Amino acid sequence: MSVPTLATGGTSVARFRLRPLVLAGAALTLASAYVGPAGAENAEIARRRAEQRTTFSDAEITGGFLKIAFGAEYNLAGRVDRIRKFDGPVWVYVENRGKPDRRAQVTAVVAHIHAHVEHLDIAMTNNRRTANVVVRLVRNRDIPRTIRTYFGRGQADRIQRTLDPQCLSGFRKDAAYRIQHADVILPVDAGDFVFYDCAYEELLQALGPINDDPSVPWTMFNDNVQLGFFGIYDQYLLNILYDPRIRPGMTVAEVRAKLPAVLPTVRAYISKTNGIPP
Repeated sequence: MSVPTLATGGTSVARFRLRPLVLAGAALTLASAYVGPAGAENAEIARRRAEQRTTFSDAEITGGFLKIAFGAEYNLAGRVDRIRKFDGPVWVYVENRGKPDRRAQVTAVVAHIHAHVEHLDIAMTNNRRTANVVVRLVRNRDIPRTIRTYFGRGQADRIQRTLDPQCLSGFRKDAAYRIQHADVILPVDAGDFVFYDCAYEELLQALGPINDDPSVPWTMFNDNVQLGFFGIYDQYLLNILYDPRIRPGMTVAEVRAKLPAVLPTVRAYISKTNGIPP
């Protein structure tokens, strides 16, 4: 039986709160954000990307991974200390219900994630029936109503009281902790920075790293951090999660035992992909 988790990550839920545009000590990365037709990048995203930190110790990476990959920011099914991830191709379908039309931006975000996570097979699809991730693009004012539509009034009320989300993602997993389906809700009219920050965070959390932790200052999976792009640190987290040696259902102890072998491989990949020292 499939159990749901919201990433506001069973259902697990994750969410993004609209916060002042401050970095709060977070590191930035070299990862590129979406560039529009005229070649212009959002100025705030460009600034944060240019100020990035790109080197991290083994302890910083592994410690953050264990905090972010286990547990959940908001879990409708109770706390789960197991690895949750897709165990096959990820097909993303976009349902557009607002203006401006940001389907092209979602496509660019998905392509960027695909290009920076070695063992993650993720792509867009035009067939909703075969999609296992559905992204709903709505007006900001329609976020509460959309949450009620897809999660039910009772759960929606709990989500609104607990999280007051600006955007939301959630997934259902099976008994083996394999993610079966994920839903992402994004606001199209809250500005470019908010859209990209939401799109990256919620799509990434829908892939499994559902917990937010304020003690990890380099990740967007932290309520005090806004980036607007897929940073180097978060690339470490996702590449560890989708390394074939990290399996759905693994415990903290099992993952900890694998990390010394996994991390050098991940370092080499991120170094090559981003042109930075390992």
